[in-house]
Amino acid sequence: HFPACTGFRVDETSSDYGEWQQPGKPTRGESAGKRLESVTRACSMGVMRRRCAMCPNELPLLARSHARYCSARCRKRGSRARQAIPEALRRRRRWVVADQHKRPLDPRTGRAASVSRPETWTSYGTANASDHGTGLGFVLTPADRIVVVDLDDCIDAAGRLAPWARRILERLPATYVEVSRSGRGLHVFGRGSAPRGRRIRRADAKIEIYSSGRYIAVTGVPFEGAPPLLADLPDLDQILTL
Repeated sequence: HFPACTGFRVDETSSDYGEWQQPGKPTRGESAGKRLESVTRACSMGVMRRRCAMCPNELPLLARSHARYCSARCRKRGSRARQAIPEALRRRRRWVVADQHKRPLDPRTGRAASVSRPETWTSYGTANASDHGTGLGFVLTPADRIVVVDLDDCIDAAGRLAPWARRILERLPATYVEVSRSGRGLHVFGRGSAPRGRRIRRADAKIEIYSSGRYIAVTGVPFEGAPPLLADLPDLDQILTL
């Protein structure tokens, strides 16, 4: 029988961006017995298992070190996602990967990346092919004038969109909107600027706006057939009026 991983949970808002090394991480050349021994040791140390790049599920206990998806279904979704991400994002050298705690990593080395260190970013192709991390991230810079509106916790467990979020989407021009990694939020991408960022908390609504100094996790899962393009979003105050 395999040991149960009780693990520990790390606050996703943690500011600790140091390099994280998974104890007992198996290598490609290890035998099944060695891999099981490695998994057993990692579980006994309380290490949280890696998560799928397309959904919140954990990867199987014996998943290889380079595995990214929990199932064939998620693997297919990942393939489709590459086609959904707008070219305006894919052509820029602004890509990182993220670990399961949402900390950014350099896709080439697996070491800590930073939104203030362009040398730790790379191309979309390199990031997408990386064995490091569990998902993709895009770094927002003032020069690109790409703005992201994060609608947090707007999708319930049954997949229904909250009324406040629906009102916001109805005011938007045709632009790229994708489902967040948790499956409970939306990211709206467009062209605009919010240099200081902004947070809005009203009743049940939780909204964040960024255009620089942040990286955004990218899933490539469009919401309700959103187009793979970025529209101008100059009137964010009006669009986000609740």
